[in-house]
Amino acid sequence: MKNIAIFASGSGTNAENLIRHFNGKEQARACVKALFSNKPEAYALTRAAKLGVPAQVFGRSDLYSSNLILDELRRQSIDLIVLAGFLWLMPESIVSAFRRRIVNIHPALLPKYGGKGMYGMNVHRAVKAAGERETGITIHYVNAEYDRGDAIFQATCPVLASDTADDIAAKIHLLEQEHFPKIVEKIAAEIGCGAQEK
Repeated sequence: MKNIAIFASGSGTNAENLIRHFNGKEQARACVKALFSNKPEAYALTRAAKLGVPAQVFGRSDLYSSNLILDELRRQSIDLIVLAGFLWLMPESIVSAFRRRIVNIHPALLPKYGGKGMYGMNVHRAVKAAGERETGITIHYVNAEYDRGDAIFQATCPVLASDTADDIAAKIHLLEQEHFPKIVEKIAAEIGCGAQEK
């Protein structure tokens, strides 16, 4: 059984979808063992609690000025970290310890519309303003730069001239819900147990 930790900063729809996908299967080869959030008001924490997944809130110094989070990931024998709407850059210490074992979902077709500040509706407004005819999601490995890790999977959807940013967001949400759990499951199946470096 592979242990997954989710990091989330917002409402947690993708986090809930992942938890239900893995923790609701009798024959699952992976489970979501913990959720971490940098925002105490994040609804992702409530979703995790309702589904019986322990959640932990941490501050900036916990992540960047200490090994508190890294040590907790190791203590829980986490094999894979999944960022589901997590807005902070992962520190090099965690990236190094979980090399190619941290994945993120981005609501655009990278490398376009990536980088600091490009998340959520900011991305969809930018896609609309640029007159793009297609957008989508990118699931990628995480490195020490925003949205610069190797792409694992992309799925696309059309952008109609009549679409608003909200319309685009709704299309992206459907793609995320459909594809993210399946790709995470595939990645989890490909890594060894106890994969984190000691």
